[in-house]
Amino acid sequence: MSSMDSKTSFLTDRFDEALVYANHLHAKQVRKRSQVPYFAHLLGVTSLVLEDGGGEDEAIAALLHDAVEDQGGLDTLEDIRQRYGTGVAEIVDAVTDAYTDPKPPWRARKEKYIASIRTASPQALRVSLADKVYNARATLRDIRREGETGWERFNGGKEGTLWYYRQLIKEFGKHGSRDLLQELVRIVDQLEKVSRNQGW
Repeated sequence: MSSMDSKTSFLTDRFDEALVYANHLHAKQVRKRSQVPYFAHLLGVTSLVLEDGGGEDEAIAALLHDAVEDQGGLDTLEDIRQRYGTGVAEIVDAVTDAYTDPKPPWRARKEKYIASIRTASPQALRVSLADKVYNARATLRDIRREGETGWERFNGGKEGTLWYYRQLIKEFGKHGSRDLLQELVRIVDQLEKVSRNQGW
């Protein structure tokens, strides 16, 4: 499996506008049980997408990948389509696992998301993998800092979260970017080691 090919291009005014739009949507949102602006996560995922060779549509989708789930559901998806086109909207839709508030039960959502990887476009796979890499890094950092209590912030708890990452790796292993997948495997291996109280 080789890294997905994507023509590198300069970012345009569309990206600039998407930065402002994403910050506006998530301006009052912070990362779980922290005071870190949620926008930091969006920037981190976007950076990973660009470093992996993603183009502008993928970068914009990375900025907006949580907008539908967290900030307005299908109305927001339609707004993204009008602003940035069908290509961006399709990527955002593909990486969204909930459209309503409250969200459906955690396990069912994750099982559905895992299954969706099998038919996702290369562009959506890149954004999804970048998101999972960023989240896995943050999880590892939290568990190293807080120990077992750090798992309490995750809806799936320790066992569910580790199961989710391993299932994602299994499916991404059949598709997706080699570099991002290797990074996800490395981080999840460390996370499992730390979760067994090793390597502190």
